[in-house]
Amino acid sequence: MKTIELVIDGKKVQAEEGATILEVARENGIYIPTLCHDDQLQPAGTCRMCMVEISNNGRKKLVASCVYEVEENLVVKTDSEKIRKIRRMIVELLWPTVPALAKEFGVDKSRFVPEHTECCLCGLCVRYCAEVKKLNAVYFKGRGIDREIAFVPELADECVYCRECFNLCVGGLIVNQCGSVYS
Repeated sequence: MKTIELVIDGKKVQAEEGATILEVARENGIYIPTLCHDDQLQPAGTCRMCMVEISNNGRKKLVASCVYEVEENLVVKTDSEKIRKIRRMIVELLWPTVPALAKEFGVDKSRFVPEHTECCLCGLCVRYCAEVKKLNAVYFKGRGIDREIAFVPELADECVYCRECFNLCVGGLIVNQCGSVYS
């Protein structure tokens, strides 16, 4: 593999070609918050919590660091006012599902009127069941504001005994949903 050089938060770092910004940042002790990322799973970039600002050849843009591969001479900012505003907005939209992130970003209320739910729709349980367990017993049902986690009824018994995705669930919904399958 080819080694490339880039700059993250003013620090010159080297990385293997094909690595993501998030991977390289973590290897170099640079914190980037995540919600839908887990090292056991393929990166999805769905939550946008790991958003960073990049510039290369004078062009700037915002990208999800968990899916964006590093490039030679890339300059990355992981924390700026623009990025903090985006992350606070994400936390407000997920309020009150993500209390740890709310505390981290100083969010104690939301400008939005959320429907109370324990699910932030990160998809970790769905992806874990598909990628690691190869079972596909958990899936997303609906679209947009009607999107929710659901179980394939014929496979729901497996969830009660497996429970491996329970620790990935930020809000605790998967535990409650799995229990309600048998109520």
